[in-house]
Amino acid sequence: MALQLGDTAPDFTQESTEGPISFHQWAGDSWVILFSHPADFTPVCTTELGEVSRLKPEFERRNTKAIGLSVDPLDDHQRWVGDIEETQGCGLNFPLLADADRSVSEAYGMIHPNASGTNTVRSVFIIDPAKKVRLTITYPPSTGRNFSEILRVLDSLQLTDGYKVATPVNWQDGDDVIIVPSIDNEKAKELFPNGWDEKKPYLRVTKQPNK
Repeated sequence: MALQLGDTAPDFTQESTEGPISFHQWAGDSWVILFSHPADFTPVCTTELGEVSRLKPEFERRNTKAIGLSVDPLDDHQRWVGDIEETQGCGLNFPLLADADRSVSEAYGMIHPNASGTNTVRSVFIIDPAKKVRLTITYPPSTGRNFSEILRVLDSLQLTDGYKVATPVNWQDGDDVIIVPSIDNEKAKELFPNGWDEKKPYLRVTKQPNK
């Protein structure tokens, strides 16, 4: 059965470019972005791994660790690392799981038989410090991921965990937010003393509370 939002992310121990990873222990109290690749030495994956390496300071600012996965063996990963640095101008600075036995891929539902019977699709999971799955996205093998969008969702999740708000369409950090409908106006006065714009009783727009 596929992982769903709110499920506990399966724990595992697997080899990686940074040595054996015991996932829950490695994650600690951080958020995690776990993402899979169809295969090593593929062009789209090479660009993605370079981008995630460049974005490491942005992930760290959000208390987030990145970890990649491919079903190819560790020695292939280690040879691929040089290509990534050479072509993308940034060396790999996060672990890449060598899931040769496909145990992690199967636990997370990363292999879609109608797309490929052996290789993983481009899956993305955002996992919170409680080890709960908070986002899943699946891209086709030919389409590179938009990591700006993944960072945007991460910002939204962390904001909405801390405040009684939701983020509207195309929201970016610093934009106005929506007071969740479960908060009545009396309680909203306590939580949002600067007020809000009530466009409808269920649509109350307010300034982002942590800005």
